[in-house]
Amino acid sequence: MKAPTLRYTLLCALFVAQMHLCFAQPAGCTLKDPVVQIDFGRSADVDDFNTASLSNYDRILGSCPTDGHYTYTPATYDCFRGDWFTIAQDHTPGDVNGNMLLVNASPSGGVFFSRPIRGLTGGRTYEVALWMINVCRLHICCSSLSPTISFQLSTASGRKLASYRIGDLPQRTTPQWRKFAGMFTVPAGETAVMLTLLNSTIGGCGNDFAVDDITFRECVPPKPVIAAAPKKKPITTTAQKPAAAKPVAAKPKEKTSVATTADKPVATTPQRKAVAVEPVPQPQLRPVTAVPVPAVLRTRANPLVRQIETGEGELLIDLYDNGQIDGDTVSVYHNNRQVVAAARLTQTPIRIKVRIDADNPHHELIMVAHNLGSIPPNTSLMIVTAGEERYQVHISSSEQKNAKVVFELKK
Repeated sequence: MKAPTLRYTLLCALFVAQMHLCFAQPAGCTLKDPVVQIDFGRSADVDDFNTASLSNYDRILGSCPTDGHYTYTPATYDCFRGDWFTIAQDHTPGDVNGNMLLVNASPSGGVFFSRPIRGLTGGRTYEVALWMINVCRLHICCSSLSPTISFQLSTASGRKLASYRIGDLPQRTTPQWRKFAGMFTVPAGETAVMLTLLNSTIGGCGNDFAVDDITFRECVPPKPVIAAAPKKKPITTTAQKPAAAKPVAAKPKEKTSVATTADKPVATTPQRKAVAVEPVPQPQLRPVTAVPVPAVLRTRANPLVRQIETGEGELLIDLYDNGQIDGDTVSVYHNNRQVVAAARLTQTPIRIKVRIDADNPHHELIMVAHNLGSIPPNTSLMIVTAGEERYQVHISSSEQKNAKVVFELKK
């Protein structure tokens, strides 16, 4: 087995030289359970995990963000005429309806995630790991443009601690999550670092991906192995005559083997029992009433087109161009949040999903016209599927008037 081990070591050395990630665990290192785990929550309305303002990216709701936008969603369905994979769940095992960070890359590239990581200990070494997937189908997107992802770690003052280049994240025939990881040491006296993820590929077509399960695990040396003391040999005696005393060998001194960075690594048996990891507390949901009304909803009329009462469940809402396709583009706001940004209406639906239940009994969708197409006004057909019920709503909007559709939970 020496040849494969040597080959793997040489490959790792080559990857490090090229600034790609090498996934071999350092010698003499045992990884503990995660001290930080980011799984992006379980609701489309979670607080933004990005804590810094991003110059080339904006957040929206929904499962099909457009160029330069990102969202937190548990799945993707039939995005961009089937150019993206249909991914039914995020990466986190057993996380029902759990989110992933879904990014439709900005044509200008740049930072798409930036967040401080707290709860670390100065002077200690950690592994940072994350899972990624290219959501574009091979030979389906208009080009084979692949994301080129890097992640960086720095102190609060901006001192760089580590920088790793993942490299190209190529398209594949089937969706495949891949793990990337790197090591870094927290400076003495520090308890937090800044994690920054960026994409250096320029251009938007095909350059789309998702991220999930970012973890930080401390790397500790294995416990030293203590040599066991030899057993003493019993001395026999008789009652009649004392036996001549036999010389007893002196007890050898015990030797202690302590692992250091220069020592050869000591093989340890991995634990087989899974240890439950305490999840990172998830942010509280923001109440709908706290969302400010966008200017385009305040400065235009918002007449009610239709109100639909329906039972508890998922609403599937599809928007089509109504009649001749003439270049109409619309944005859609859900409870004052933009979920569709300047999308063109065609025969392929713009799809929106919302959950209506006792916790979310009221939903308002407002369609905003960006232009009137070649045949005014801006018209669209909304088809709503609610369980076995199906509704058709004809919508007309202009540059002075939006169109509102309200969904209420049936009592």
